[in-house]
Amino acid sequence: MNTFSTKHLSAISGLLLALAFLGILLPQSRAEDPPPAPEALLDRMTGEWVMTGTIRDKPVTHDVHVDWILKRQYLRIHEVSRETAADGSLAYEAWIHVVWNDDKGEYAVMWLDSTGKTDFAAEGVGHAKPDGDRIPFVWNSADGSGIRNTFAYDRANDRWSWAIDNVESSGTKESFARLTLDRK
Repeated sequence: MNTFSTKHLSAISGLLLALAFLGILLPQSRAEDPPPAPEALLDRMTGEWVMTGTIRDKPVTHDVHVDWILKRQYLRIHEVSRETAADGSLAYEAWIHVVWNDDKGEYAVMWLDSTGKTDFAAEGVGHAKPDGDRIPFVWNSADGSGIRNTFAYDRANDRWSWAIDNVESSGTKESFARLTLDRK
């Protein structure tokens, strides 16, 4: 009986040792593993920011809060101007939602702001193919005009810039905004 128990014990010990060794070698999927590269870039935008720059050649300062919502599926950006309108209300406010679409290999953005209502038409959604640390969103209208808004991350300084251009149907670009986001 001792021989039988010793053989089983030896086999079980060997099996446990082999499983432990394989566990070290096999990649583990853990909650703390970094997200895929496109979402990791969006992670760098989360937090509290002060946005400064120009919109239509006028200086602006906005407060920007960025977080993940709905099980980390959407990056939500809340942008609020420090400037006020003549009636004392905010001069500008926006809720911006960014998503990464694995199937299409691109970002999409829905930008809702206080400048006017949208009916959620397809041309109201911007799209961007990844470009390193840049997310060059494009909104195209049926007539060939559109808007280009490039989010660019500066790793060395941990800051973002947004360059927004209006594009005429002829292809001519006109600068609309040049903005920088610095962490609070």
